[in-house]
This record gives sequence, structure tokens and C-alpha cells, in this order.
Amino acid sequence: MQTEVPPPVEIPRVRLIIIGDEILSGRRQDQHLSKFIELLQKRGMRLHGAEFISDDEDGITACLQRSFATHDLVFCCGGIGATPDDRTRQAAARALGVPLALHPEAERLIAQRCAEMAAKGQGTADMSDPENQQRLQMGVFPQGAEIIPNSFNRIPGFFIHDHSFMPGFPVMAHAMMAWTLDTRYARWHHCEVRAEYSFLVFGLPESRITPALEQLEVQWPGVRVFSLPNVGDRGGHPHTELGVKGAPEATAQALEWLRAQVLAAGGRLSPPA
Repeated sequence: MQTEVPPPVEIPRVRLIIIGDEILSGRRQDQHLSKFIELLQKRGMRLHGAEFISDDEDGITACLQRSFATHDLVFCCGGIGATPDDRTRQAAARALGVPLALHPEAERLIAQRCAEMAAKGQGTADMSDPENQQRLQMGVFPQGAEIIPNSFNRIPGFFIHDHSFMPGFPVMAHAMMAWTLDTRYARWHHCEVRAEYSFLVFGLPESRITPALEQLEVQWPGVRVFSLPNVGDRGGHPHTELGVKGAPEATAQALEWLRAQVLAAGGRLSPPA
């Protein structure tokens, strides 16, 4: 009896979209990219792409239309508040062609937050109050969305079509990223076994070693090379960091082969005296 072997499961790509004019203008420095990479690496996952876009609703809509057409796992930070410069919720609804609606669980959480603040003497728990009515706009999401809990102040983000939308505030967004990775995507943790090695090369121009780099990728399909030149700034010696990444066994073999090619081409593995 012949047993059918199931096809290999394709691991989805992970991408990050950061939305906000304040990042593009330099008014605020991005804190999401490096933290997201760190969160992914702890879970054996990796980032495949990142994009920074403005608060323009048409631009966000176009970006999300392209993104929703993929099977990627996408994390979006910024623009989900309720002021005129927050247009991400509206753009997501437009991109999907669905209406916006107040999410019942988001409404409950926002009301709970208002009550907690009122108990501290800040505002009122009356949800008919104009300020609280405005706060409820932060729970108006594209129809069909699910919430992402916010452990900082209860005001949730939202999830739809493998896109997770969260605030631009790092203190909120980073916890929401971790929750989403662990709750929705735990099955993808440590699915991809990869190795990455590199070493420094001195006295060897990239042009001389490039043919060997090209040959390596032919000889070991699936292994990728990288070359990172350094011109010797800060008083150091000019050098190139050469590396390989891919499946562990093939990558280890490719590394040793590349070292030998570097030495044969006249390169050195230590700086000149």
C-alpha cells in the first residue's frame, strides 16, 4: 500500500507597515521595526519586508489593497485613533469594500476604560457624553474585524484577513504584536530552521569574489549569500563581511567553500598589522 506524502506546508511571509507622517518627517523616530524583528526572532520567525507610509487615506487604501491581495501575515502600526489625522480604520474598510461598524466588544472595553478614568476623577462614565461618544470612534472597525487586546489602556486594535492593526504608541503596539504572534500564529513558531554565518575579509575587492558568490548560489540552491562592504570608517581597516544563510547543513558546507575561495583569491581573514 502506497502512503501519500502531504505537500510541504508553505510558511507565510511576515511584513510590517508603519503609518504616520510624524515618522516620515522625523518628528518622531520609529521604534517598531527593531522591536518587531526581535519579537519574531524569539519565536523562530523572520521579517520579509517593511514599509513606511504617510497618513494620506488614499495612499493607505492603495497600500492595503495590494497587501490584502497577498497571503502574508501583516502587522500595521499607526493611525487607528479618532482624530482627523487617523485614517487607517477608514482606509482598511475602503480597501476591503466593507462598511465601518462599532465593534460590540470594543464598545464594552472603551466604556470600561471611561468608567475606570471616571473613578479616578477624570471625566465621566456616562457614555452619552460627547467626549465619550468621540472615544467610541476608536472602536469603529471594518465590518468582520476581531479585536486585539490592549493591555495598556484597554482600547483595542483590530484584526482582519491576517492583518493586525494597532496604535502607533510603542508601549501599546509591542505588547499587541507579542499577543498576536503567540495567540494567532503560534503554529508558525520555529517552523523554519535556518542558519546564518559570516566572516570578515580584508584586502579583497568585491569584484574579485563576486563570481564565487554567484557560483555558490548555483552549487547550493536555497543558500543565499550576502556581501557588506565597510570602507574603514572610524579608523578601522577597509573590509567586507561575507556571509551565507539557509538550511543549516548546506549553509555550513557553503561557508567552508567560500572561505577557501576567499583565500585562493588573495583575501585575508585578519586585518593587516
